[in-house]
Amino acid sequence: MPISRREFAKLGALGLAAQRMPNGFAQASVAQSEPAVADSRRIGYCVIGLGRIAEHFLGGTKDSAHSKITALVSGHRDKAERIAVQYGVPRESIYSYEDFDHIATNPAIDAVYVALPNSMHAEYTIRAAKAGKHVLCEKPMAISSAECQQMIDACRAAHVKLMIAYRLHYEPITLKAFDIVRSGRLGRLQAMEAANGFNIKPGEWRYTKKLGGGGSLFDVGIYCLNAFRMFTGEEPFGYQAQASTQDHDERFTEVEENVSWLMRFPSGALATAASSYGADMDGYYRLHGAHGWLQVSTFGYQGLHLLGQYASASEPDSPPVKLDETNPEKDPMQFARQVDHFSECILLNRTPKTPGEEGLADLRCIEAIYKSAGVKL
Repeated sequence: MPISRREFAKLGALGLAAQRMPNGFAQASVAQSEPAVADSRRIGYCVIGLGRIAEHFLGGTKDSAHSKITALVSGHRDKAERIAVQYGVPRESIYSYEDFDHIATNPAIDAVYVALPNSMHAEYTIRAAKAGKHVLCEKPMAISSAECQQMIDACRAAHVKLMIAYRLHYEPITLKAFDIVRSGRLGRLQAMEAANGFNIKPGEWRYTKKLGGGGSLFDVGIYCLNAFRMFTGEEPFGYQAQASTQDHDERFTEVEENVSWLMRFPSGALATAASSYGADMDGYYRLHGAHGWLQVSTFGYQGLHLLGQYASASEPDSPPVKLDETNPEKDPMQFARQVDHFSECILLNRTPKTPGEEGLADLRCIEAIYKSAGVKL
């Protein structure tokens, strides 16, 4: 059953109005909404890297309320010029990687969006911070927890904001599931499972240590890991992991193909997950509580589907609540919600709900999983 437009408008407002949790996650159950954005101007973004993920971000920014594209960075001038025409970016605001630091003198740039391969996130975040620009960086935040800390320190020293692009933290289906769990309607979480993966094609930078940093866990497994941390509000420990490679071809000379892991949370909840570069998985996570369960299918850019059932703890004889809802919004709405959240944080001088510390926490978990699996990073 699709969610009505009125319900989605309410959930969208919750996403923008969410209060800060101690561990950095957005709290969906908020009674009051944010005050109106004090500054009506749009925040200008310089997009660094014009690959596939940047295309979604560009489209989302075009549909946003408080954001706009004002500059581009690319190693391919002809491609950048075509995109510049589409988004009204002047030719003088197109930069190469060699002259990137000149963004410091461009007043039309308030923030940058780092859409580069994983191993380049730290360098360009730090350089952007030194140029005095706020940073919205794609996940994984970097390829090591040490790099993450350097990024946090650089942005703090430069007095600029740093947000990691966990777009699903601002997506209505995710926020609804979060609200149900945190309200206690599902009961205490006991167990969770998740999976995410795809059959990676030859020629991808993602399966190289130099650019990707690691295998499927860095790329798609991080969604599972981050979901577990989101819904428990806790940091895991007690990792048990295994890694394997079945297809011994050019794709897996440097990184593993599959990773599976178990982790425990301080509350006692257990989580199991798998990520793969060798199988097309319909990504999902499933949460089991004392009073019922929830499942959200796909970590994709659209069509998130919520299923679930839970009973009332106060009225055990009442019929269970059943959920079957799909987010009807199309790509790139998730990116529009995400970028506008960061823009509002800049305009209102607020801390982003997925700050650098959130990316750092995930990288620490990734390192622990690889260590348990005997994989050297």
